[in-house]
Amino acid sequence: MPRRRGQLIPFPRRPTPADPPVSERRLVELRRCDQAEAVVLKSLLESHGIAAFLRSRLAHSVHPFTVGAQGEVVVMVQPPDAVRARGLLLRVVNGAR
Repeated sequence: MPRRRGQLIPFPRRPTPADPPVSERRLVELRRCDQAEAVVLKSLLESHGIAAFLRSRLAHSVHPFTVGAQGEVVVMVQPPDAVRARGLLLRVVNGAR
């Protein structure tokens, strides 16, 4: 009985271009806040289809506290989303839905 082989799936010859990485220089600062608020704000923005990025100069530590602006996190968005993100942030701060 002849041995039967499965179907071969050819690999693409050229790799498909991926989305280019987002350069931090092209991002717009939305807000500076602590880590907890930044994570909630990032989640809110992403639930509305706005890509958000967090930047912090503080290395993660085992200590659960920071002093002053040491633990500050910058929430950043891409320029085309900045106006919409600021509007959403104002609605949340003012308590509107």
